[in-house]
Order: sequence, then structure tokens, then C-alpha cells
Amino acid sequence: MFYIEEELKKLPAKPGVYIMKDENENVIYVGKAKNLKNRVRSYFNNSTKSAKVEALVKNIKSFEYIIVDNEVESLVLESNLIKSYAPKYNVLLRDDKQYPYIKLTNEPFPRLIKTRILKKDGGDYFGPFPNAAAVNNVLNFWEDEYKLRRTKRYINKIYKPCLNYYINRCDAPCAGYISEEKYDKKLVEPLDFLRGKKEAVIKRVEDKMYGYSETMEYEKAGKMKILLDDLATLVEDQKITKPLGSSIDYVAYAKSEDIFLMEVFFKRDGKMIGRDHFVLANSVQDEHEMMEEFIKQYYLGIANPPSQAVLEAEPTNFESLKAAIKKAGVLNTELTIPKRGEKRDIIMMVKKNAMEDLAKHRARILQKTETNVIALTNLAEIVGTGEYPERIESFDISHIQGTDAVGAMVVFRDGNHNRNDYRRFRIKSADTRNDLDCMREIMTRRYKKLINGDVGFSEAPDLILMDGGKTQVDAAKKVLDELGLEIPVIGMVKDNTHTTSKLFYEGEDIEIKSQRELFTFVSAVQNEVHRFAISYHKSLHGKTMIKSQLDGIKGIGPKRKKALMEHFGSIEKIKNSTVEELCEIPGMNKKAAEMVKEELTKYKIN
Repeated sequence: MFYIEEELKKLPAKPGVYIMKDENENVIYVGKAKNLKNRVRSYFNNSTKSAKVEALVKNIKSFEYIIVDNEVESLVLESNLIKSYAPKYNVLLRDDKQYPYIKLTNEPFPRLIKTRILKKDGGDYFGPFPNAAAVNNVLNFWEDEYKLRRTKRYINKIYKPCLNYYINRCDAPCAGYISEEKYDKKLVEPLDFLRGKKEAVIKRVEDKMYGYSETMEYEKAGKMKILLDDLATLVEDQKITKPLGSSIDYVAYAKSEDIFLMEVFFKRDGKMIGRDHFVLANSVQDEHEMMEEFIKQYYLGIANPPSQAVLEAEPTNFESLKAAIKKAGVLNTELTIPKRGEKRDIIMMVKKNAMEDLAKHRARILQKTETNVIALTNLAEIVGTGEYPERIESFDISHIQGTDAVGAMVVFRDGNHNRNDYRRFRIKSADTRNDLDCMREIMTRRYKKLINGDVGFSEAPDLILMDGGKTQVDAAKKVLDELGLEIPVIGMVKDNTHTTSKLFYEGEDIEIKSQRELFTFVSAVQNEVHRFAISYHKSLHGKTMIKSQLDGIKGIGPKRKKALMEHFGSIEKIKNSTVEELCEIPGMNKKAAEMVKEELTKYKIN
């Protein structure tokens, strides 16, 4: 049992970070203090407090603290804990965007990878690139075209080559099949491109595009055209955004009664290249405190810190912030607050844009909030609780004829996606051909974790929405009954057109098509959980297909796989060949060829 009065007496008069928890052990607030004893005790004295602090104190059932050496360390630790726990009563940066880099890893046979985190690890970083899709497309092409290493294996011993070697997508440096010198030559063109010498890579892609056009392979030619566009995007981004060049962020704010918005303009190498805005939730309405919160959550963890951040208002704990950024950053970001001159004029321009974006944001939020409130109120009326459900969970199953069966859980909070709480499950023990068995398994696993207080599963939903009618609802309720949980369960029933038309609750069908807000919200939940389950299943099924098409075929070992792939070039061509043609491959015989044909006919090859 945690007795707050007793624990308050034990607090040390030292700097540190304190962590407030509710009755379910959920972290609801994280704060820093120069003196833990004085700061934490102040929450529980009889002094007048703001409505927000009063609400926080009512929900505090226990607390922890971490002692640090100085205020700078407490500031950095507080920032990390806020990002980790996203506590209910903290100011939270909702639109935390970090653009990706392309990184050349510092290891034997280096890889080219996408990353959003800059580290002092000896790697070479290029970017940042605002267009993440373009980065993905270009990296995929380079990996295929130049046969670059994909695996994270530490090349400190000899491994057996993976499937990429047998399908001619890698030269297997992990198996010692290529020297470092020859491998490094493969990286010359991609690295030249990233350093500004784009001609060789562009010409290679153009030649492929024209070649596909001449052979009337227009779909492949179209992909090369898209790739050229993506390369052009990266060229432009790389030209104007250099991580170690001259870089300035201009930060101004706009606030209303319930929203605090930070506007940031990005200036790189003397050019204003773009802007973004960030919304701080649970605002305390003091621009100095909000500026501190923004800098802690944005600049203490950003992948592409500027050399200077020009601020409209001085943040609280200004000197400690500067020291923390200097300690944590890959680049030392200088914080300045201009009072006059060109930089102050730019800040005023940024502020005008902040006020405009705030007005637009408020209009969107008010419209969406009104719709969500109506929908959630309707659900509350159906359940009969009188209060709309703050947290809603929904589940779905995905598989193909029982293979690679997976389950998915999505979470909506206050009517909005809460993607940080989405969860995926691989079916372990249930009959994968039986959706109800699978559903019972994933729900049992999820709510056992709730009972056990497992991290990431410790918050109970106010409502569960099941994809289906009575049968699915009964299965869910049986799981909850067995675990001793009382959570309302509503079924989402589709009509013949596969559109959600009814809700099923306590033995009754409830028509919702005439209730526009409720119909829209329920459809969004149903579509989202289905999308999330399908995407997970596709990722697993794709891996299984790649591994199973040649792996596991009786009589087909590594040498025969290599010979088949080197001769035919693709699984599709192997599948479409005759037994006689397969027998012509060195090392193959009729029995092995027949086994290959028999196994590959089971799969649809794209």
C-alpha cells in the first residue's frame, strides 16, 4: 500500500524528476525539480491551485522520483520520460515530425539505410529529406540495382547466404563471396549522387526506362519514370538542406483559450526552404513555459537540429535549456531571442503565419470535435452509461485459408485514432481456420495483460467494438466473463453491400444509417481495424511466400536453388518452365524437377 503522507516525508532535498501515477499505475504527470522535497510536497498542501493542477492531484495515487546531479540532467530526463509515457496532464507536442536521412553505416560492407535519428556513430548522413516515400523508393532501387547488403548481420564471421543471394539481389558478403574492395565499388554511384554528382545514377535509370519502353514493358518503364521524379526530389532537398551547413529555425507562437501553436520557419544556406507548425496540448497558456516545453520535446530529440533557433519569447529555465541542448545534440543549437533588427522582423512574419494556422486548426478541430462528441454520445446512450466512452478498442483477424493468421487491435481516444496504442498479435494456439477461435485467443491475451498491468496494455477501454454481430459479441463477452471484466461490447453489423448498417447490443439490432455522425465514426473504426489487420498479414505473408517458394522443397538445397535462379532469373520463370527444362539445369534430376513444379503450383507468383 502506498501512503502519500508517509512517502512525502522521505523525499530528498535534491534535484531530480518526479513521476505521478493514478490508481491503475498509469503515469499521468512527469515533472522536474531543483528540490524534490519542496516541489512534490507543494502539490499536496492547501495553497490555491489552478483547475488543471487540482484535477491532477485528485488522480495521484502514488509517485516515484529519480535523483540526478543537476538541473540540466533533470531537464533531459524529464523530456525523455514525457516522450516515453505521454502523460495525461503534461503539455504534449502532438505533431512531432522528424524528416529522414539516408545513412551510410560505419561497418564492414556498409549499408545505405533510412533513419530519423542522428548519432555520433561514425556513419555518414545525407539529408534530411522531407519526402520519405522518395527515400524509400530510391533506397529500394539502389539495393536491387547495386546488390547492396540488406541484412543487419555483423560481418565478423561467415554465414550461410540468405535468399537474397539466390534470387540475385545480393552478392552475399556475409558468406565471403565478395571482397570489401569490390563491394565498395558498388557504393560509388549512390554516394556520388548523395554528394551532388547525380549524372551516373540518373543516366542508369533513364537507360532502363527507355529500354523497357522499347520492349513495350510500359509498367516497368512507368516505375522508372516515378523513380526519376523521386531522384529529382532528393537532388533538390540535398541541394538546399545540408545538416552541417548554415541553418536557422525561426520559432513564433499563437494561442487561444484551448490551443497553443508553435510555427517554425526553416532557413538553410541563406534560403527559406519551408515551414511547419506544431500543436501543444494541455497548454498552460504561459508563452515562456510553452516555449520551454516545445524546445524540450522538439530540439532535445530532433534528428536534424539547426545551428541556431531564433525564438519569439524567452523560455523558462533558459540557461539550463541551452546547456541541455549542447549536451544532447549532435549539433550545438544556439538559442537566441532578438529584440530588434532583421531576425525580429522575420519572427513577426512567422507570428502572422502562426495566427493564421491557429485559426485554420481551430476550425478543423471544432468541426471534428463536434462530430465526435455526437457519435460518442450516441454510443453512450446505446450502452446506457450516461458518459461517452473516452477509449474504444476494436479487433479483427486476417489470414488466407488459415495461413499466417494474425490479429489486430486499434484504439480510438475521444473519437480520434490513437496509433501509439495499436497492437498486433500472431496467432499461436488457436485453430487458424476458425476466426472465432483466433479472436478469443487475441482478446484473452490482450485482457490478461490488462489484468497483469503489463506496460502498454494497462489501460482498460470504456467500450469494445467487434467486427460482426451476435456471434462475435458473444465470443468477446465470454472472454471478458472468464477474466472477470465488465466492459460493454457492441457489434458492428454489415449489410449485403458490405457497409456497416447496424449495431448489435444486448440482443438488439440498432439501425445507424440515419445517424450520420455515428454511422461515419463506426465505419471509420471498422475500416481502420480491417486495414491494420490486413497490412500486418500482408507483411508476414510476403515474408512467408519468399521463404517458402524454394525453401523446404524436398531435394532442393542451396546449390540447386542457386543454379535454378541463375539460369531462370525469377521464381515465375521457374514455375512456368517444364520438367524437361528444369532437368537441363546442372545438378537437377527428374524427381527434383517434379517436386519443384508440384510445390510452385501452390503459389500465385506476382
